[in-house]
Amino acid sequence: QVQLVESGGGLMQPGGSLRLSCAASGRALRSYAMGWFRQAPGKEREFVCAITWSGGSTYYADSVKGRFTISRDNAKNTVYLQMNSLKPEDPAVYYCAAGSDRLTTDARLYNYWGQGTQVTVSS
Repeated sequence: QVQLVESGGGLMQPGGSLRLSCAASGRALRSYAMGWFRQAPGKEREFVCAITWSGGSTYYADSVKGRFTISRDNAKNTVYLQMNSLKPEDPAVYYCAAGSDRLTTDARLYNYWGQGTQVTVSS
């Protein structure tokens, strides 16, 4: 089993930056691809980005490409999401996911999920 705990959410101004962290316990993450998803009120959960177990490959949704960066530190069992140039459409609950054996946007292929961390952008 893997337990994931996200942190780093909060209130940010448009154009600002925020760094989310996802700490894992229970089992090493090094064999899993990791992903970040988000869900805004009234909307379905959507893919944000993903990274392979080695960190050598990443993939981003078009909506965040060039603004967000996913990275991981397997020694610390932690995945990060650096969010820059935040836009009013970015606020959501951000979820960390693990367990996929491949780089994928499909939430069904991730076996483990955190509880989420709220990101709010003030207008």
